[in-house]
Amino acid sequence: MYDRDLIENGGGSMARLLEIMRALRDPEAGCPWDIEQDFDSIAPYTIEEAYEVADAIARRSWGELRGELGDLVLQSVYHAQMAEEAGYFTFDDVLRDISDKMVARHPHVFGAENRDKSADQQVEDWEKIKARERAARAKTGVLADVALGLPALMRAEKLQKRAARVGFDWPQIDQVIDKIAEESAELAEARATLPQEKIAEEMGDLLFVMANLARHLKVDPETALRKANEKFTRRFNYIENELRAVGRSADQSNLEEMEALWQEAKTKGL
Repeated sequence: MYDRDLIENGGGSMARLLEIMRALRDPEAGCPWDIEQDFDSIAPYTIEEAYEVADAIARRSWGELRGELGDLVLQSVYHAQMAEEAGYFTFDDVLRDISDKMVARHPHVFGAENRDKSADQQVEDWEKIKARERAARAKTGVLADVALGLPALMRAEKLQKRAARVGFDWPQIDQVIDKIAEESAELAEARATLPQEKIAEEMGDLLFVMANLARHLKVDPETALRKANEKFTRRFNYIENELRAVGRSADQSNLEEMEALWQEAKTKGL
């Protein structure tokens, strides 16, 4: 059984949250839904909660951020509880590992290394430390531990960064732009002559090179696309609001009218 006093009176302690999760997963007295879950079923929620944290930050909604961070912490607790039940590791192991990692990766703070270096130099040192850690885990391939579960655009950038460290990269931005033109032409050709599967492949190639261009321009492609999504939403909301003001909806309009309203939104700085 679980410690009811800790659950009811534990305040903001991590011990309270861990005990709550143990109670939820108790095979006899726990929640039926929580008991049925496994790593695979919970993983999508973990990803979703991470995005909700990012969303709260983007909207500067600090009250919501407090709650979203709690939801994200809960995901770590959930996975750790299932791991403990399976005999893999405990939450204490998780905390010990991340603490050891942070100390090892910051010798300029916790060790004897000189702290007097730029942020870029520290990033370079961080990558060298991570490379040594990968080698120690026998993951010697350059791309070996770029996570499969990352969003595709983010993973494309990380794959390219990793390959660039060993010299597999275009030295000039113009070469990347030329490659974009080449991939665009191949996509146009595929659209005209090839099956849907090949069109999708060519589309993927073009998106991959676009991520590479963003990297060369020192632009985070995920952030850039998120901002483009937000801009599109603002402008389309303007279209809908203007149409609503005259008693109509978007599906009662046409492309020419909506395009004119879109241009109005642009002139208003939306």
